[in-house]
Amino acid sequence: MIDLHMHTVYSDGELIPAELARRARAAGYMAAAFTDHADHSNIEHILGSLLKIVADYSLYQEIELLAGVELTHVPPALIPDLVKKARDLGAQIVLVHGETIVEPVAAGTNHAAIMAGVDILAHPGLISPQDAAMAAEKNVYLEITTRKGHSLTNGHVLNMAREYNARLVINNDAHSPGDLVTEDVRKKIALGTGMSEQEYFQAEQHSRDILARTRI
Repeated sequence: MIDLHMHTVYSDGELIPAELARRARAAGYMAAAFTDHADHSNIEHILGSLLKIVADYSLYQEIELLAGVELTHVPPALIPDLVKKARDLGAQIVLVHGETIVEPVAAGTNHAAIMAGVDILAHPGLISPQDAAMAAEKNVYLEITTRKGHSLTNGHVLNMAREYNARLVINNDAHSPGDLVTEDVRKKIALGTGMSEQEYFQAEQHSRDILARTRI
C-alpha cells in the first residue's frame, strides 16, 4: 500500500515522524507521505524539518517516505503563490485541503488548488463538474478518503471522477495510529464508496504513479 496523506506532530498529528513511519510500515505500507497542515506561518519549518529526515528514515525504516504539505484554509487567492513556495522549498508532494463538508473551507479552494497544479486535492467534498473536468485536464488527483467525516462525500467524488475522467487516489489522512487502516479495510471502504474492483486497482496504480514521479 501507498498513502500520500499523513500528519505528524508538525501539525495536528499525534505521532513524531519516526513513530508514524514505523507504525505505517507495520500496518503494511510500502510508502507514505508526511503532509502536515501548512500555511504561510509554518511552511518553512515543516519542510525544513521533514526534508532532513525522510531520506535516512526511508533507508532504515524499510518504508519510502516523502516530505510534503497539505495547504490548509489558505485563502484561495493566495494558494498559487504558496504552492510555488512549497515546491521551491523542496516539497516532494503538495496537497490542498479541499472543500470538505465537515469544515468551513472557503468556497473557491478546490478551483484555486486545481488551477495551481497541486498533486492531490484532498477530500474535495461536493466538487463541481467544472472543477472535476479541470482536475482531469490538469492531471490533479482527487482523493477518496478513509477518514471519518471527510469520507461522507466519497460517492460524489467518485461520480464526478467517472463522468469527467479525473484520476483518483485513496488516502488515510492519518492523524493518529487508529487512522492507519489495513489493506483489507482500505479496499472495503473503496468498494463501499461504489468503486468497482477495476477502479480500486486503478486508484492504487495512481498512487504508484505519483510516487514514481517524485523520484524523477
